Amino acid sequence: MNQTLRKQDPAVAGGFVPIAALDHASIVEAYRRWAGIYDTAFGGISSKARLRAVSMVNRLPGKDVLEVGVGTGLALPRYDSDKRITGIDLSKEMLRKARERTRKDALTNVQALHEMDAEATSFDDASFDIAVAMFVASVVPNPKRLLAEMRRLVRPGGDILLVNHFAAAKGPRWWIERALAPASRALGWHPDFAMDAIFGADDLARIEIEPEPRFGIFTLVRLRV
Repeated sequence: MNQTLRKQDPAVAGGFVPIAALDHASIVEAYRRWAGIYDTAFGGISSKARLRAVSMVNRLPGKDVLEVGVGTGLALPRYDSDKRITGIDLSKEMLRKARERTRKDALTNVQALHEMDAEATSFDDASFDIAVAMFVASVVPNPKRLLAEMRRLVRPGGDILLVNHFAAAKGPRWWIERALAPASRALGWHPDFAMDAIFGADDLARIEIEPEPRFGIFTLVRLRV
């Protein structure tokens, strides 16, 4: 269902603190450090949101799926066998883990895993039926460019799915997120990431948001192309 979204604090327009702006080098370095412990440190926290996203992918029509920011491949075993999965990630260390998982679990529906910039891929237009990005939007340097690239890659009538942490509009979490914002480069993601940092006004009026479980910190967003 569509939701009306509140405007973010103008002091952090778009959810970003300028001194903590991310770039490709800082992202690659952050995830080089995270690769060895990512599954342990983050896999459990993100598991429910990841399963919700993959479950939606499995329910949607279309076979060709692009997973943007595939990471260590935690989601790969969860896709239905009739979905043809292509994964991309900027971190070669994370991709190494994903390839190991693909071999170990004999995931024959995983077509390819590429080291690639999600904001500027080498795929042809309209190559996929579904593009899904889990915990990626607040990581890339230019989220709007990410969305534009995903839109380019998805066929008319297809779907873009995003799972991400989005900044709270108020309350204790609002203060925590903004206190952590200057550490964005070290963390490799923006704790204070706002929805309008990736979605324009037209998309905000069209997106479908799956309600979060109680106390959940991740939101599943669907945008039909």
